This record gives sequence, structure tokens and C-alpha cells, in this order.
Amino acid sequence: MDRRHPRRSPVRWLSIAGAFVAVAAVAAAVVIPTAADAQVNLPDKTPAQLIEFAAASDVTAMTGTIEQTSDLGLPDLSSLMGTSGKTGASPSDAIDLLTGSHTANVYLDGDKSRLQVLDRLAERDVYVDRSAREGWFVDSETQTATHYTAAGDTTAPQQQPDTGQTPQQMLDDALAKLGESTDISVGIDGRVAGRDVYELVLEPKDDAGLVGEVRFAIDGETGAALAASITAREADQPAFAVTFTDVSYTAPDAATLTYTPAPGYTVENKTLPDHPASPGTHDSGTDAATQPIVHGQGWAAVVELPPPDTSTSGATSEQQAQLKSLTRPVAGGRVLETALVTVYFADDGRVFAGAVSADHLARVAAGD
Repeated sequence: MDRRHPRRSPVRWLSIAGAFVAVAAVAAAVVIPTAADAQVNLPDKTPAQLIEFAAASDVTAMTGTIEQTSDLGLPDLSSLMGTSGKTGASPSDAIDLLTGSHTANVYLDGDKSRLQVLDRLAERDVYVDRSAREGWFVDSETQTATHYTAAGDTTAPQQQPDTGQTPQQMLDDALAKLGESTDISVGIDGRVAGRDVYELVLEPKDDAGLVGEVRFAIDGETGAALAASITAREADQPAFAVTFTDVSYTAPDAATLTYTPAPGYTVENKTLPDHPASPGTHDSGTDAATQPIVHGQGWAAVVELPPPDTSTSGATSEQQAQLKSLTRPVAGGRVLETALVTVYFADDGRVFAGAVSADHLARVAAGD
């Protein structure tokens, strides 16, 4: 066993938010490192056995609290978010949930789940009911509630509102998308939320990207993922982390998983397509020119967002100045750089993002 120590924003530049979220999924966005414990000595497993153990986990009910921290070196993007007057979930919500530090309660019972993000003066909730093919995004600060429903054939594959990145979702994404581009090993046994856990370590085989390693804590009894972390290359501490601080494998009260619009809330209804398009492909009836494209795969994947529709969106001079202050000029455009993600704004309006260098993004933009 390897014991190494281990309504849409008025500003098109808000594609930054979508790019960060998409790249996080491609690069397997993460969670906190396992706390090594010399008193924990679980039965040895090979990497393949640990992956199989986690994949076979049959946990369908859970309540717990997770904590997220991030240190991406990301500048303040609030002036670019354009959230004034919003009536539902927006790119600013996505990027805030990804980059901020948050505490959240997690509730799961079969097809129903809820993520309750607790801010200092407000909370945001995501409810998902897969059997009913619906969900809610609720923001107490703006007193808005967005109701999502899936359209069409009830036997079709379902696209649901994302409940956020929990350790289990991140593990599933990582193993599904990183494949042969990754070295996988077993780290040091430890404890998370009072549970004995294994540590699964993922490292890119190619050292050209920004990610150094991703670590997951796997419950030694249930196989559920309880923590994970993503660390930039040559860094000592995780740049993004989420971990359960307490967990119970008991079903929450049914009322906890059901939402009824509160008095005074603005309710917006949205319909989700039955067949979400695969990266780089487009369903019939959608505008291919507005869909993101993924170049490459694994750790080196790059997300491309098309130029804006200037007839419906555009940045103010103040926002353009702010964007300029957050980026540096390069050949053919400007770049925003963080510990884990680089965003390249091409002069023609296209936006490219990935866990790679600015030079790599520029080459992709040039078609090399």
C-alpha cells in the first residue's frame, strides 16, 4: 500500500463564472485533505480496490455539515457580476459558491436532496427531487425562488439543478473525466467528521497543467466520499477545499427536503432540457453558436465560450476598466490567472478557460 505523505447577466464578461464552474468540473474541483491519524489503521486496499469500494457505496440517506474554503488568488470580481435586479440563480451565484468560504448543511434521502448554504446574514438553498424531475434555487437575501422543471418524456435522461460540489459528486466527476491521464494511489489513513477514512490521491501524469494533486477521503465503513482537496502544482496547501465536519447516515425529516414559496418571495419558473448536450455537441433546436465547446480532455481540457451577442449584452466602460485592471495583456487578448484556473479573453470576444497556462490557452484560441 502506498503510504506517501502526502436573467442572465447584462455583461458578457460574466462568462468568467461559467468558465470557472465548467473547469472545476473538468478538473474535478475538490475538498479538504484528510487529517492523518496514527491510530487509524484500516485494512489495506490497492487503488483499484479502493475505487471499487467507493463505487459500490450504497449510501442513500445522509445529513451533515460541510465547510468550504478557497485560496485561488482570485481578485474581487463583484464589480463584474452585474447582480443588481436579478430574479434567480445567476453566474454570480455560481462563482461565489465556488470561490467563497462557506458552511452548508447537506440533506439526502433517496431521490431528494438539499444543500443549505449559510451566509452571515442570509442563506441559499438548492432543492432537488429527481423522481419529480424538479428543483428549487432559493435566495433569502434577494427573496427570490427559481423553480426548475424538466420538460418532455419522463423516461428521458434527466438534467437537474446542480446541488453544488459535495465530496461524492467531485469523486464521481474526477473518476469519470480524468481517466488514463491520472496516476492514482492510496495515501494515509485518517479521520474526517469522526469517521475512519481512506485517502485516495489523484495526480496528473502530465506536469504541464496547474493542478498538482487531488485528494479524497473515503469512509472506511460505507465507502462514501467525505472530503477532498485540490492543490496547485508546487504548492503546500490546497487552493480549494470542502469537508464534512459532521455526518450521519440517517434520513432527514421529510419536511426538510420540501420547499414551499414563502410569502413575499418572487418566484420564477424555468424549464430544463431533457437531453443536456455533451461538451462540444449541440442538441437540435439549440443555437450552436451560443454553446460552450470543450477542447481536449482530462486535466488539460479547455472550455471555450463564444463571442457575445452585442445586440443583447455589453460591458459598461467602468466594467471594462475593472476587467482590464484584473488581467494582463498577452498576444491576441488578455488573461486572468489564479492558482488553479487561467482565463483568456481573446480580442475577438471569445473566452477560454482551463487549469493550464496562459500560453496553452492562447495556442488553443489560435487553433494550434
